[in-house]
Amino acid sequence: MKIATLERIEILDKAEALAKMIVESDVADEYRRAFWRLKQDRRAQQLTARFVKLKERYEEVQRFGKYHPDYRDVMKEVREAKRELDLHETVAAFKEAEKAMQELLDEISVLIGKAVSEHVKVPTGNPYFLSAGCSGGCGAGGSCGCRT
Repeated sequence: MKIATLERIEILDKAEALAKMIVESDVADEYRRAFWRLKQDRRAQQLTARFVKLKERYEEVQRFGKYHPDYRDVMKEVREAKRELDLHETVAAFKEAEKAMQELLDEISVLIGKAVSEHVKVPTGNPYFLSAGCSGGCGAGGSCGCRT
């Protein structure tokens, strides 16, 4: 059982303040705007629904691989649907905003981790932080190929 100390309460208060700063940041505002636009965009929703259906077909075909009679057709359809989805203006804007938000959170995680120790594993999922000497990564002991 952990006892709440003044130091622990102060740390949690500062963490809440940091979270509030992140939520009120321009990056978070743009993320929320892009998310709202994505949800309001009928065409983006249609493209997403089509891609999800094709992905289900893709997974079925993958069980048999290139021996499935529809393998080539399904693979081509999935690639085309994915490309169309990714190139849609609203989807692309959301992905860019999502990436910016993730980068901000990764940077904060690395700063906090490095403040504690150079050896703290910080799961960023971003190869930049791995190459920058951060001991981040997936935390899977290097089995994924990351430096831990």
